[in-house]
Amino acid sequence: MNFSYTEEQNLLRDSVRKWVRDNYEFEKRRRMLREHRGFNPKHWAEMAELGWLALPFAEEDGGLGGSLLDVSVVMEEFGKGLVVEPYLATIVLAGGAIRHAGSAAQRAALLPALADGSRHAALAYAEAGSRFSLAGIGMSAKADGNGWVLNGGKIAVLNGDIAGLLVVAARTAGKPGDSEGISLFAVDAASAGISRKAWLGFDGFRAAEIEFTNVRVDADALLGEAGKGFDALEAAVDEATVLLCAEAIGAMEALYKGTVEYTKTRKQFGVPISSFQVLQHRMVDMFIYHEQAKSLLLMAAIRLGENDAHERRKAASALKAYCSKAGRYVGQQAVQLHGGMGMTDELATGHYFKRLTALDALFGNEDYHLQRFAALA
Repeated sequence: MNFSYTEEQNLLRDSVRKWVRDNYEFEKRRRMLREHRGFNPKHWAEMAELGWLALPFAEEDGGLGGSLLDVSVVMEEFGKGLVVEPYLATIVLAGGAIRHAGSAAQRAALLPALADGSRHAALAYAEAGSRFSLAGIGMSAKADGNGWVLNGGKIAVLNGDIAGLLVVAARTAGKPGDSEGISLFAVDAASAGISRKAWLGFDGFRAAEIEFTNVRVDADALLGEAGKGFDALEAAVDEATVLLCAEAIGAMEALYKGTVEYTKTRKQFGVPISSFQVLQHRMVDMFIYHEQAKSLLLMAAIRLGENDAHERRKAASALKAYCSKAGRYVGQQAVQLHGGMGMTDELATGHYFKRLTALDALFGNEDYHLQRFAALA
């Protein structure tokens, strides 16, 4: 099997890399994090113009028909620059849920606005107490005339504070823990009864808690068939998990390369600390963790493109479990080799470490995915 990138993928990678280099100088990023929206709307418009927002969607849905591996190329470069635009939340998570669950008419109505950057979206599925279980949904959606009424709350909704479109997972039958009875709804965030509380994560990325109180939606807000939304939700989150790992791998590469360069300039006992064999061993281990994670990413991206749900779940969990472990090791070593300055806000090292720590917990940590993989084996 050929694991090399195609010429088109290499060109895409070079294009994204140049854009990140031109727009994500470290101090520029620090200033963006202090802005109200947490990112630069001009960057979002440029991503749309370059076609990156349309990449995962089929041509008939207003997209470019790119593969998961194509999108992973983009996410890996985003990870190197700690890009804060809500690509994962809007395009991968919310867009993925619509892509998997929506009818042809719903996809045609909803996805073009995401692909051209004119509308932000968010996937609201996690609830207090659900931990990492996608089936732990208690929020209710009850049929009422020619529509539905939604009640309940969602936590940690990525991009939930500014999204104009919310893809909401709610229960139309069964009880929390049942995969059957979960439905997905496309909800206008400006609907009466929705309240949002934004918060800023320690990694600089934004999310929100959202409450739904007697929120009425039309019948056509239901994506797909009532009670059959779990498979689409799981597929979207598995894809997001793989692409999240692509971002983590990009961050790991930036960290280990930056650490190697730093040890060549920092002197102790009159010589660069890169000359100490024990530190060389630690940096080699950082490199190996990154390379092994990169190999697993290629495998997972290919597996997810084969349309086999069982293999998709296994590949996503194997990759996430390893990336959580690798990211933790690379981040810790980078901070230690930089000394006390490694966690200061003025140095990029601490920002990468914080992001890798957040990515470890997002969509399930190492222990969760090891257990999931074992159950699927």
